[in-house]
Amino acid sequence: MKRSHLAIAMAAAAVLVASAATAQDQAAHPAMAHLQAYIETFNAGVPGQMKAYFATHLADQALKEIPVEQRLTRFRSAKAELKSLEIERVVSDEPGAAAVLTKAANGEHVLVRATAETSGGRKLLSLALELVDDPANIVVPEPKSTEAELVAAIRGYLEAQAKADEFSGVVLVAKGPRVVFHEAYGLADRDKQVPNKKDTKFNLGSINKNFTRVAVHQLAREGKLSLDAPIKTYLPDYPNADAATKVTVRHLLNMTSGIGDFFGDRYDATPKEKIRSLQDYLPLFADRPLEFEPGTANKYSNGGYIVLGLIIEKASGVDYYTYVREHIFKPCGMADTDAYPRDAGTPNLARGYTRPEGGGPRILNFDTLPGRGSSAGGGYSTAADLLKYVLALSDRKIFLPDAANGLGIAGGAPGINSALEWDPRSGYTVIVLTNFDPPTAGTAARQIASWLPR
Repeated sequence: MKRSHLAIAMAAAAVLVASAATAQDQAAHPAMAHLQAYIETFNAGVPGQMKAYFATHLADQALKEIPVEQRLTRFRSAKAELKSLEIERVVSDEPGAAAVLTKAANGEHVLVRATAETSGGRKLLSLALELVDDPANIVVPEPKSTEAELVAAIRGYLEAQAKADEFSGVVLVAKGPRVVFHEAYGLADRDKQVPNKKDTKFNLGSINKNFTRVAVHQLAREGKLSLDAPIKTYLPDYPNADAATKVTVRHLLNMTSGIGDFFGDRYDATPKEKIRSLQDYLPLFADRPLEFEPGTANKYSNGGYIVLGLIIEKASGVDYYTYVREHIFKPCGMADTDAYPRDAGTPNLARGYTRPEGGGPRILNFDTLPGRGSSAGGGYSTAADLLKYVLALSDRKIFLPDAANGLGIAGGAPGINSALEWDPRSGYTVIVLTNFDPPTAGTAARQIASWLPR
């Protein structure tokens, strides 16, 4: 439910390009040449130059997937948050793919990854910015030659991590619809010694935000809401009149609204069993002043996604949970995905375990969980259901504007960590669900992704 290792306004979205590399560099290492030139252009921050780069230096395929204007909007959001990027070290450098670890002016570490054509025009296919909590966890790619080698590496790594009590959960790796690896490790319930199974349901944290995005775009395509309408159009009684007038649905989606978080003193002081509907979350944040003028900066906002959920309810005429169940989960065949109430006694649900701040044995996270998750996070799913979701996006059974560029989404809170990486070009999907603290899932997902055959 708290910030994922991929910022939504940036992940798989800030796809940029520049042309400062020499012809020789582009021929030998096109991905790195584009990546270095991208950072130079990002730091210069001239919108006119960036627009020209988008129009002339991206591969035709990339331009079809994400139009120039959409790229410019995302560039502005990333620029407003990060300011500038300085390369600290090269993580990988291959002709078709490269990555560098950078440090932004705001203090964040950002992994910048590029892919490029290795023949023809050698143009840029994609470039993604990934926020990194611990630079020491960056993994140097070591692609395996075969899927048999890949499976052996994954199994050995996870068995060692589980034995050391550093991993508990489920991992699924697929190429298209074909499952390459799917195993469970550790315990779903330590008190009762119940093991995790392949179909165990895990708390997704902020991965639920992706379902909220799909719901908003579904309703927009049906003409039931407008992305450029302010909050007050749908929620006339919203507690903050300034936000209700200035903040649009698009601001909420892109996390440029200025609305803050619902985690904090109010959340801590509220009996968690009383937080059971989206309306119950509003008193935790909605009356507070905007943190900045909408559209002028980018900041991760759980509160903003609560507001999106309430707008979905108003536009659709049903509660949020019913809407996503009927319009996303059922069409995708996701029978084991929902926002199960905390006290419902749902079978086959993993209990979350967190380490206390001062150290010591892992303890249950039950007291930190709301009575029910929300449009910002906290629903449950299985690895198999999340693969069904990816396949539905791939087959355009459900719609997300930038889905053709793949997904890089995650969620984390005490005793909760999930990660989903889908690359449409390679066809691989990596799903890691755990009932341990971050960065358990993110670390495993990065390691596995580094081994994927190319």
